[in-house]
Amino acid sequence: MGKTLTEKIIESHLVEGTLERGSDISITIDQTLTQDATGTMAYLQFEAIGIPRVKTELSVSYVDHNTLQTDFKNPDDHRYLQSIAAKYGLYFSRPGNGICHQLHLERFARPGKTLLGSDSHTPTGGGVGMIAIGAGGLDVATSMAGEEFRLKMPKIVNVFLTGKLPDFVSAKDVILEILRRIGVKGAVNKVLEYTGPGIKTLSGPERGTITNMGTETGATTSIFPSDEITKEFLIAQERGDQWVELLPDEDAVYDETININLSELEPLIAEPHSPGNVKTVKELEGLTVDQVCIGSCTNSSLRDLKIAANMLKGKTIALNTVLTVSPGSRQVVGHMIESGEMGYLVQAGARILENACGPCIGMGLAPKSDAVSLRTFNRNFLGRSGTKSANAYLVSPEVAAMAAIEGKITDPRKFGTLPKFDMPKKFNINDNLIVPPLPPEEAKNVEVIRGPNIKPLPEFNPLPDKLEGEVLLKVENDVTTDHIMPAGAEILPLRSNIPEISKYVFNVIDETFHNRSLEKGGGFIVGGENYGQGSSREHAAIAPKYLGLKAVIVKSFARIHLANLINFGIVPLTFANKNDYDAIEQGDKFEIDLTTLESGTVVLKNITKGSKINLTHSLSETEIKIVKAGGKLPFIKQMYSK
Repeated sequence: MGKTLTEKIIESHLVEGTLERGSDISITIDQTLTQDATGTMAYLQFEAIGIPRVKTELSVSYVDHNTLQTDFKNPDDHRYLQSIAAKYGLYFSRPGNGICHQLHLERFARPGKTLLGSDSHTPTGGGVGMIAIGAGGLDVATSMAGEEFRLKMPKIVNVFLTGKLPDFVSAKDVILEILRRIGVKGAVNKVLEYTGPGIKTLSGPERGTITNMGTETGATTSIFPSDEITKEFLIAQERGDQWVELLPDEDAVYDETININLSELEPLIAEPHSPGNVKTVKELEGLTVDQVCIGSCTNSSLRDLKIAANMLKGKTIALNTVLTVSPGSRQVVGHMIESGEMGYLVQAGARILENACGPCIGMGLAPKSDAVSLRTFNRNFLGRSGTKSANAYLVSPEVAAMAAIEGKITDPRKFGTLPKFDMPKKFNINDNLIVPPLPPEEAKNVEVIRGPNIKPLPEFNPLPDKLEGEVLLKVENDVTTDHIMPAGAEILPLRSNIPEISKYVFNVIDETFHNRSLEKGGGFIVGGENYGQGSSREHAAIAPKYLGLKAVIVKSFARIHLANLINFGIVPLTFANKNDYDAIEQGDKFEIDLTTLESGTVVLKNITKGSKINLTHSLSETEIKIVKAGGKLPFIKQMYSK
C-alpha cells in the first residue's frame, strides 16, 4: 500500500509513535518562524529554558504585526527581538520587510522540511511541499531548544482537483469552496493534501493562498506536492538548488476525498462573522461597500496585486468607498514599481500601506461604524477589524477590485475581458533587510535589550489534586481566540506584559470577566463546540491562566488552543455526554478530582446543582504530566534539572 506525501514527510521526521490515525506522535522540526505579536513571549520562554543557541536548521524572527508605532512599546519589542536573534542564532526580518508567510514562502520554505510557526497561518509553507504547522509560542520555543513537537497523527484528506479556474475565479475561491463544503471545523485533526491534474494549473503563490487559508477549516496543515511548478517557483526565487521532487505514491490511500472541478467554480464570498459562511458573489450583488482591503498573508503576492492593479488601471475608486493595499513583501513592491502597476493602484485612489498585516489584525484602518468591508483576508470574526459594528466579508482580489470600482458587491465577471499581465521568470532578490545569524563566538557578547513594557514570565505552580471554583463564563459554539484574547492596536503592544494584557480577556463577550476572575480567585470556563478556533495566540491561554483559570470544559476544542491550554497547565476537559452542557449555568460551583485523570475520565461535582457529570479528555501520558506540573515550561525545567 502506497503512502501519501504527508505520511512520507512525517515518517522521515518521526521520533515517537506510528502513522496510525489519532495516535500520539512526535516529530523533529527543521525550521521555526515567529512574528512579533507572538515572538516576544516565545523568546522570553526560550530564554527561560536556558539553551545558548537555537538547535534547528533555520529559525526566523519576523516583524510584521505590531508595526503601528503609537508609543514606545512596539519599537522596544522590535529591538528586543533583533537582539534575541543576534544572541541565539536566528535570522531577523526587519520591520517593513514584509509579512512572515509571504516572506517565508519566497525566501526560506523548502520541500520535504518541517516548519513550526507561532502563527496559525504557518501552513502557507505547504504550498511548496513542506509540513508547516501553526502552534503556540511555547511549542516553537521548545522546538528551537531541540525538543520534538508532539501532536495526534492526523487523518489525511485527498483534495482532488480537476479542470482549470475560469477567468475572474482564483485560488481564494478554491479554499472558500472547501470552507463552503466542510465549514470551520470540518478538517480538525486532518491534513488537506492536494492532488489531481488541476494542481498543475496553480502557481506556487496560488498554492500558498490555498494552504494558508486551509487553517480556517481547523486543519493541522495543508500541502501540495513538490513538482515542476514548485521547481519553477524556487528557480525564480534563485533557490532552485533547494528543490526536490516529492509526490504521493500512485496507490496512496487517503482517509477521505474531496473532489473539486476548478472549471465549475465561480466567485465566492464569506459573510460575517465566519470564514465558513460562504455564498456566491451573485447572491449578494448590489450591497453597498464602504471599504475594500487588499493584502494579508493570504492575498498579498505579486500575482494578487497585479490582477487588482490591472483591473483598476485608468479607473477611480467609487466615491464613498475606501481602498487599501498592503503588499506582502518588498519584493512584491519592487516588481510593482518596476512594471508601473503600482502607479495604477495609486492613480485609482488606493491607499498604499506598509508591507505588514495591518488591517487584517485590526492594526489601523478600522472601518467606519456599521461599515461593509470587503477584505482579501482569511478571517472576519466579530470586532477583528477594529470596529465591532462593522461587517467584514472575505473575497478574492478580483472581487475586491471590482467592488472598489463599483462601490458595491459586483460579480467580477461583469468586468469584461480579463486583463493580461506578465509574471517575472526571475524575481528581484534583495535580502538586505534580513539579518543573518551571528557566529557563535560573536553572539556570546550580544546584550539582550529589554524595554520597560517587557515583563518577566509569570510562574505557574503544579496543580493540586482537587480543583474548586465557580463557572466564570459559559459560552456557545465556535468561540475564537479573538473572543478570548482580542487583538487590535490597543491590545497587541501588550503581548510581552501579561498582567496588563490580562485586563482584556473575554472583553468582547463580558467586560467584567477580568475583575470577576480576580475576585473569585479564578475558576472554570464552560463552552460548546470548536472552542478556541482561529489564531494560534497563546495569550488566549496565558492571560486566563494568570487570572486563575483552572479548567476549560467544552463539547470540543480547536487543535492549537487545546495544545496551548496544556502548555500552560489549564486542564482541557470535554463532556462525555454533550447534553450535560445544558445543565450548567454561569456561577455554578464546581469540584473536580484530578487523581483519576490518568484513567481518561474525570467526575465533575456541581455543588450548586447537587449533581455529577462525567468528563473525558484526549491527553497523552506526557501531556497529563505537563498539565499537572503547571505547564510545559516547568515540566521541561524539571527534565533538564534531572
